[in-house]
Amino acid sequence: MNRYSLNQATTKYWPLEDVVAASAKAELSWIGLWREPIQEYGVEKAAQLVKDAGLQVSSLCRGGFFTATDPAERKAKIEDNRRAIDESAALGTDTLVLVSGGLPPGSRDLEGARSMVRDGLAELAPYAEERGVRLAIEPLHPMFCSDRCVVSSLGGALDLAEQFPVQQVGVIVDAYHLWWDADVYRQIERAGARICSYQVSDWTVPLPADTLLGRGMMGDGAIELRRLREACDAAGYTGPVEVEIFNQELWDAPGQEVFDLALARYQEHVA
Repeated sequence: MNRYSLNQATTKYWPLEDVVAASAKAELSWIGLWREPIQEYGVEKAAQLVKDAGLQVSSLCRGGFFTATDPAERKAKIEDNRRAIDESAALGTDTLVLVSGGLPPGSRDLEGARSMVRDGLAELAPYAEERGVRLAIEPLHPMFCSDRCVVSSLGGALDLAEQFPVQQVGVIVDAYHLWWDADVYRQIERAGARICSYQVSDWTVPLPADTLLGRGMMGDGAIELRRLREACDAAGYTGPVEVEIFNQELWDAPGQEVFDLALARYQEHVA
């Protein structure tokens, strides 16, 4: 259980103080954080809260969204990512999760969008390294390619990451987004030291109308979560395993109830 980390997105409406207190009471070591609620709470204040509870931040979500054709918009996105890097450093995490961004409005140029992601990484990677932060590319399921993430496979994420030193750019292995890929185990082996995080939830059917909220609790779906975890271990990853679930029913449930269920399901299906 020293690897378990509850990403606060799993209990979206539960106050940060409660998530931190529950994690400390359960004698956990890690917690995953999201930028928007942390900015609202106060970055320095949040960093102190986590530190006082004896926890470490496994990752900060999220930066990225590099795909913009307007120069002013693109510049603004780069500056926002610099702020995200600074926030990561202030929170004491070495992992900033990046979601690349989808196609720019009206565009069908997928290769061009992926080039924008590469250019964004090139501009930010040295800045991140100076602050002890690694940019972690998260490939998303192909259904999000057009509007959210033009990086749709672990192989594609590694093709980008490998253009940079390993201490600057890595990848996220998110079970929900990658379980379907027949090549995923070979790509996990290839990833090796570039794995920054293994994130878990489950794929349930039918998906809701809002597919972004389709993640299920571990054990409720089709994913071989332990097998994927073991593959990451075999590739050399020994870091935190984050439970990150976007699910309206779970968000609407009492935070402690979801916390307890996630912990139990992690032990049963992942550890």
